[in-house]
Amino acid sequence: MTNTQSPFGAARGVAFPTLPTGDVVASFKSYAEAQAAVDKLAETDDFPVQSASIVGSDMKSVERVTGRLSWGRAAGAGAASGLWIGLLFGLLISVFGGANDSYFAELLGAVLIGAAFGMVFGLISYALTRRRRDFSSVMQVVASSYSIVVGGESANRARNILGTAGGGTTETTTIEDAGLDEQPLGPGSGGPGAAA
Repeated sequence: MTNTQSPFGAARGVAFPTLPTGDVVASFKSYAEAQAAVDKLAETDDFPVQSASIVGSDMKSVERVTGRLSWGRAAGAGAASGLWIGLLFGLLISVFGGANDSYFAELLGAVLIGAAFGMVFGLISYALTRRRRDFSSVMQVVASSYSIVVGGESANRARNILGTAGGGTTETTTIEDAGLDEQPLGPGSGGPGAAA
């Protein structure tokens, strides 16, 4: 596999994202289970874990509602975000402004000004969207299933390590053959219990 990962998770030297090539060795219903399976592969000393990929299929956008929005919550959220921006600017001013006795006063002033501006912008934003969106939420992209794909030369070894050799749809199946975005997980498909 030619894609290399930096320590921060971003792929280097890849212009366009492509599906990894290899065989599907196990499938799971949650990312945590797929991650545990890759951890198991990584714990095996001489297994080339860089040949493994986790492929999510049937992606869905999920917006989880976290609560009602009110004037107070909008002001509080705006003040909190403004506080961080004020803290950043206050630190920059204090560090690059030279040595003086008013270091903490400058920092506190920047934090308070940032919080005040954030509160005002939070209230204005809430006033503009109030009747259309009276709730706060978090957006996520989740997959219906997660498959472990390993380069062909290491696939059988990965199946043996994970205990999925000869089980269900994990037998020498490529990404294209598996129809990852069309085939739901079912009994005997190397599902959540495959890595146990």
